[in-house]
Amino acid sequence: MAAGSSNYWEDLRKQARQLENELDLKLVSFSKLCTSYSGARDGRRDRYSSDTTPLLNGSSQDRMFETMAVEIEQLLGKLTGINDKMAEYTNSAGVPSLNAALMHTLQRHRDILQDYTHEFHKTKANFLAIRERENLLGSVRKDIESYKSGSGVNNRRTELFLKEHEHLRNIAMATKENMTSQRGMLKSIQSKINTLANRFPAVNSLIQRINLRKRRDSLILGAVIGICTILLLLYAFH
Repeated sequence: MAAGSSNYWEDLRKQARQLENELDLKLVSFSKLCTSYSGARDGRRDRYSSDTTPLLNGSSQDRMFETMAVEIEQLLGKLTGINDKMAEYTNSAGVPSLNAALMHTLQRHRDILQDYTHEFHKTKANFLAIRERENLLGSVRKDIESYKSGSGVNNRRTELFLKEHEHLRNIAMATKENMTSQRGMLKSIQSKINTLANRFPAVNSLIQRINLRKRRDSLILGAVIGICTILLLLYAFH
């Protein structure tokens, strides 16, 4: 194996190890972020169980998740490229095809890449599942709050309606009682008049004669007025 080829291989291995170290640190931070995200949401729900505290949608943790996910995907892409170059080197001319050491080294780097890729996708999927669940719960909580708010308005309207209905009912009952009382008073007065007339027939007879005389005087007065009106009309058109 030529010195130049050996240096090229060692340079690829150095780049692979550097990317793997960066990925390891990034994945640890990424996992901690997702764990703290879930714990913070669970703790907030435990503290505020009255369904009145809004969820942290669009929080800094969400933005950090997006940024770190992009960075890890870029590192995975670079490491994949280095592994591909290492595979090309092992298959290139002038390199012994049965070099077990090279193939073993390449396979180890491939396994590390596969593990990191699997860990990243698993952590990312868990984070997205938690966020989707929280968004769904947030939507449900908003619907509950809207329903409670609407129910409160409806309850207040119902209460005002019932108070107004009771007020009108009281007025109607008072009016009915007043009319009943007046009816009773009129019946009592009529009864007393009838009793008085029956007890004193002379007074009753006098009242009747007075009424007859008043009716007769009214008729006479009406006749006189009629005759005078006719005479005036005749004089006017003569």
